Amino acid sequence: MDQSFDIVVVGGGHAGCEAACACARMGLRTVMITMNSDLIAQMSCNPAIGGIAKGHLVREIDALGGVMGEVADAVGIQFRLLNTSRGPAVWSPRAQCDKKQYRTRMKEVLEREPNLRIKQAEVAALKIEDGRVRGVQLVDGRGIDCGAVIITTGTFLNGLAHIGERKFECGRNGEAPSVVLADQIRNLGLGWTRLKTGTPPRLDARSIDWSRFEPQDGDLDPTPFSFLTEKIERPQIQCFLGRTTAETARIIRESLGRSPLYSGQIEGVGPRYCPSIEDKFVKFPDKTAHQIFLEPEGLDTNEIYVNGMSTSMPIDVQAAVIASIPGLEQAEMIRPGYAIEYDAVDARELDHRLEVRKLPGLFLAGQINGTSGYEEAAGQGLMAGINAARTVLGLAPLVIPRSEGYIGIMIDDLITKGTDEPYRMFTSRAEYRLRLRIDNADERLTPIGMEIGLATTDRADFFLKKREQVQRLLREMEGNPKAATLRRTETKIEELLPWIGEFLGCAPQRGVLMTVETEVKYAGYIDQQRRQIERMRSSDTRSIPESMQFVGIPGISREVGEKLQRVRPATLGQAARIPGVTPAAVALLDIYMSLASRA
Repeated sequence: MDQSFDIVVVGGGHAGCEAACACARMGLRTVMITMNSDLIAQMSCNPAIGGIAKGHLVREIDALGGVMGEVADAVGIQFRLLNTSRGPAVWSPRAQCDKKQYRTRMKEVLEREPNLRIKQAEVAALKIEDGRVRGVQLVDGRGIDCGAVIITTGTFLNGLAHIGERKFECGRNGEAPSVVLADQIRNLGLGWTRLKTGTPPRLDARSIDWSRFEPQDGDLDPTPFSFLTEKIERPQIQCFLGRTTAETARIIRESLGRSPLYSGQIEGVGPRYCPSIEDKFVKFPDKTAHQIFLEPEGLDTNEIYVNGMSTSMPIDVQAAVIASIPGLEQAEMIRPGYAIEYDAVDARELDHRLEVRKLPGLFLAGQINGTSGYEEAAGQGLMAGINAARTVLGLAPLVIPRSEGYIGIMIDDLITKGTDEPYRMFTSRAEYRLRLRIDNADERLTPIGMEIGLATTDRADFFLKKREQVQRLLREMEGNPKAATLRRTETKIEELLPWIGEFLGCAPQRGVLMTVETEVKYAGYIDQQRRQIERMRSSDTRSIPESMQFVGIPGISREVGEKLQRVRPATLGQAARIPGVTPAAVALLDIYMSLASRA
């Protein structure tokens, strides 16, 4: 009954889907093991993809050859481009998706991959031989040998859900946790932590007085996630905006003693940027009202997601809080909100490949690394899949520099700094935001996707044609009066369409106009960032030997030496980004390395 594959992916969430698909498309025999194959790509929280910075991640996943963007485009039911009042560096697409259609579509994509198999089972243990992972052992007794294992277990490792005073073991509400595998991972000698996330109640749409809420429409011209999506032409649904009241605040404050978040029942650390509704009233006592958004979970369901009301309060308190909001007085709760805490590995145990340094052949991706969000998980899953495949094939790892992608920033942040709360991507984490725009993600990353065998022929053809048109137009605009006109804030590139069409001899490819306009309008800033990037690259190409012992280097304090020893940076640039490592210590490390190389 034992089997053999090149790659085993444990978990069928958003990280697992990208990891499995990437490995299979790169030609490796891959198996995804999930405890419930009907819930592959389940959107356990809000059925939405993208948002501020998260939309950048999805564009980058797509540019490399990942699948999240195409699936979201296919099942999105409301699309909005966020941050358009600001510069193009921070524009981010977001789509409310049909929850059921998303997982159905993703499963179809996975099942079409000839090199991928899906098995419904639970992993009990890793097979470890000679200090390396060689496969997995299933709970039912079967074994699977492989060249690398990618663990993408989300919140399932020792998952514990809380609703008021009641708590119960689960992975997601109603699903079994992964306890046996969690115990083995805890015994591997890795640093780990306990984190918490939460979800709001869901309401029956038929019981809501919609006239009391402010409707929010999608964009008239929706922005797709995938560079391959020509146009979103489906009708879009409305979402609705409401607000809490003074009565909401009173109910929550009088019930705080029953909140597991404040009673000490919950030990895990939750995200600051996405607080529960009870947290909002405690931390912002002077704010009289908080926004909530009513968002449909699909086209053929009455279930409404109450965005902004994540909670772990008892069910009776949740019901009272809902009834305190105008328009929800008679609202029926389909299922309550809950908090879930789970085990996560300290991501500083990993290298840039997302491979565990102490245990070669084991890769980790998603919430097990301390992140929060579908998009962060998918980005890690894609990179873990690529690097696991390249490891098995005997190829050099793929590392995306911070200057070339939000994916690279996320991974570098995690393995260099770790995280003491669920990590979420923000545009403020990027040093070079004007370089990392949604319109040029293909320029930055599709050539890599083509080189490693992830980009399809259609994607490569589209990209090459777009790049050729962009380059031709930018060359033509150098010293051209048309370019001088375009540099003005009030001038839009659409005004130049007749000239552009005549010059190209055809209509411009999708995305060409946005890229050209941005490159022309912000040319000075972009050139300045390019020079900054070159300076950063010089430090990031200065490699530190793997055998380097940092404690005891003359001039470097023991505290700093121990921090360096803990993270084991691969380059001087990474060393400089470790919290508490001073520029003077980095300079001393550089000198020490130079002297050692001459000895």
